[in-house]
Amino acid sequence: MSVILVLRLKGDPEALERFANANPELMDGLAAAGRELGGVRHTFAAGDGEILVVDEWPDEASFQRFFDSQPDVHRIMEAAGAQGPPEITFYRKIEGPGQF
Repeated sequence: MSVILVLRLKGDPEALERFANANPELMDGLAAAGRELGGVRHTFAAGDGEILVVDEWPDEASFQRFFDSQPDVHRIMEAAGAQGPPEITFYRKIEGPGQF
């Protein structure tokens, strides 16, 4: 059963957007590596001084293999002005009617 990952990072969402738009090959390559390791969905969201990553993975271990094997993830967090390590929480995906 899939897990939903929410990664919260205190940082600068605009800096992340600038970095991502200036480095599309890096971002697309990282996305491809995530899919190869089992990633199903991935998106960023911005709050006031906060960046969220919301992903779907087959299990926690698949995400951890990806996260540990990609030094560019840390480069992106640095470019986003990360203020400390991210807070990562996993949730069990609930399957049922009414989803879209």
